[in-house]
Amino acid sequence: MVFDRLLTDTVTLIKRDGTTVDDIKASVQSKNIFIMRNDLLIETGDLVQRKMSNGGEETYEVIDPGFHEKLHSIPAGYQMVVRKMGIPEAKSAIQSVTFNVTGNNARINQNSVDQSINVVQMSADVADNLKALRNEIIRTIEEESKRAEALEVVDAIEQEFKSGSPKRSVVGALVHGLPATGAIASIGSFLLSCLE
Repeated sequence: MVFDRLLTDTVTLIKRDGTTVDDIKASVQSKNIFIMRNDLLIETGDLVQRKMSNGGEETYEVIDPGFHEKLHSIPAGYQMVVRKMGIPEAKSAIQSVTFNVTGNNARINQNSVDQSINVVQMSADVADNLKALRNEIIRTIEEESKRAEALEVVDAIEQEFKSGSPKRSVVGALVHGLPATGAIASIGSFLLSCLE
C-alpha cells in the first residue's frame, strides 16, 4: 500500500502497566506519530520509543492517541499527538522496579486497595510445644484458678506467634509468668529460643 511506504520508522509501544509491543512500523514527526494498525490499543500516557539507525533513542509520551477508523483507501490507525521526553525524564518513566518481599503479612500496595487475606502458620515445632505446654499445665497445676490463668498465658503466647512477627520481649515476659516447674520451664525456654 502507498501508506506503508511512509512508515519508515520502527517503534516500541510501552504501556503504562509495563507491557511492550515491539517492531511497530510508524512515521515519527516532532509532535506526531502515525501508525497504520488497528490491532493495538494506544492510550494517553503510553510511551512510544524509537531506536534510530545512528544508535540514538527517542521516547515520546502519547498526549492524544487520535485513533481513526478506515476511510475509503485510508486504513484505520493512529494519528497521535505526542510530546518528546528528555533523556532523564524518559529513563525515569521507563524504569522497572522489582520488589522482593518476604515474611509474614508482607505486602506492597502501589496505587491500589489492599484486598488480600493473609494466613500465617506457626512452625510445627512451636505448635507442638504449645500443645505440650498446655498438657503439662493441665497435668501439674491442680488449683483450677491457677490452671486457668496459666492456660490464658499460653493462649497469649500462641497469639504472639500467630501475629507473624512475635516479639522476644513479649514472649519472654509471658513465659516468665508461668510456673517455673521443670517441663513448663524447659518448654518456655524452647519457645524463647525459636525467636533468636
